[in-house]
Amino acid sequence: MLAETLEQVRLSPPKRTTYVRFALATLAVIVAFKTFWFARWGSWATRELADFDAFHIVAQRVWRGDLDQVYHFEALLKMQMEAAGGMTSFMPWTYPPQYALLLAPFAFLPVGIGYLLFTAATLALYLVTLRAISSANFAQVLVVLFPALAITIGCGQNGFLTGALIGLICLNVERRQWLAGLALGAMVIKPHLAIAVGLYLLATRRWIALATAALVVLTSSLLCTLLFGWQIWFAWLGSIRESASYLEQGFYPLFRMISAYAALYMAGFPASAAFWGQVAVAGLALLAALVGAARGLSSKFTLGVTVMVSVMISPYAYDYDLPILGIGLALALPDLVRMASPRERDVTYGLILLAGAYGLLQSARLAVQFGQKVDLDQHFAPAIGGFALMALLLLLLKLLWSRQRWPLVLSCRTESMDSA
Repeated sequence: MLAETLEQVRLSPPKRTTYVRFALATLAVIVAFKTFWFARWGSWATRELADFDAFHIVAQRVWRGDLDQVYHFEALLKMQMEAAGGMTSFMPWTYPPQYALLLAPFAFLPVGIGYLLFTAATLALYLVTLRAISSANFAQVLVVLFPALAITIGCGQNGFLTGALIGLICLNVERRQWLAGLALGAMVIKPHLAIAVGLYLLATRRWIALATAALVVLTSSLLCTLLFGWQIWFAWLGSIRESASYLEQGFYPLFRMISAYAALYMAGFPASAAFWGQVAVAGLALLAALVGAARGLSSKFTLGVTVMVSVMISPYAYDYDLPILGIGLALALPDLVRMASPRERDVTYGLILLAGAYGLLQSARLAVQFGQKVDLDQHFAPAIGGFALMALLLLLLKLLWSRQRWPLVLSCRTESMDSA
């Protein structure tokens, strides 16, 4: 069984070391390979754009003084075509202006070097944070999360950065609320992924953390207004409205998405039905974030569940957002081993592996089968990752509501408080 195999690794320090070294070495090889790819070395001189290419384009626009243009999709498409040297897949830009400020320094670097620095730095920060949370379970979490880490490296996305920020919130929420608040405020770059954690902090009355986060958001918003003008906010809101219409028409690579909306839409449901399905899943996810706190369960398990469901709320969630789920798994794992049966743990690990690996395998298959048509012909590949996370959500709710399992967690919580 998967659970038994992975959990045996925890009990054997030599095995843990071997697994960790192999995983880290493989990730380093992938980073090196993709650095050459982004640098357009050799046969990759002409290639499609990927996510970090879009980041680099936006960084350049910060210094050219026309950042608002990236929120107009026709203008952005022209920029991307110029960067690609011809036709390329279109990547809309809906990030808040704060993220553009963060990316601005990368405009002075070639794309390949910028990718290497961005990915290596955020991956290192994420792994250090994950290691601090998971402790002896680090190797186990790495194995379960490996496909998601690989695909995040592959596209040069910011999943490691958001995962690290959520991890920093979890590490500091008990004793250093101001630091947790700084990390929560920094999640303004992807606010939809911080909704569940923000609700948890509100439910547990972490007022210092919430106030600090609000101050960060307000200060950074004021800075963006001073630098880019009021029009930047209207442009941003307009891009969100336009991207919503694109999502409704299925113009995104939905097979890479992990949301309930994508899963239902690609299964043949109308956009309106898929939307209400997403609303229902988001409601259940927020319920899961509140149940543990209301029932007095272990704070680590409750916060871990909250973090895991945070990627299930928005219809716009991709497989490269799954590093956040790894943070939640690391938090919940000690109690999960006590609360869940071996079969339930098998299902949990398997669903996370499936959600992370599916988009990676489909991307590889479509690239081999259709070449440059991968980003054009998207409608024939189902969005299995969304179904995997919906099943995971139901399993987590089952664990939270199983009364006979509570004493195990409560007793562990009491023991940890007594030892402290």
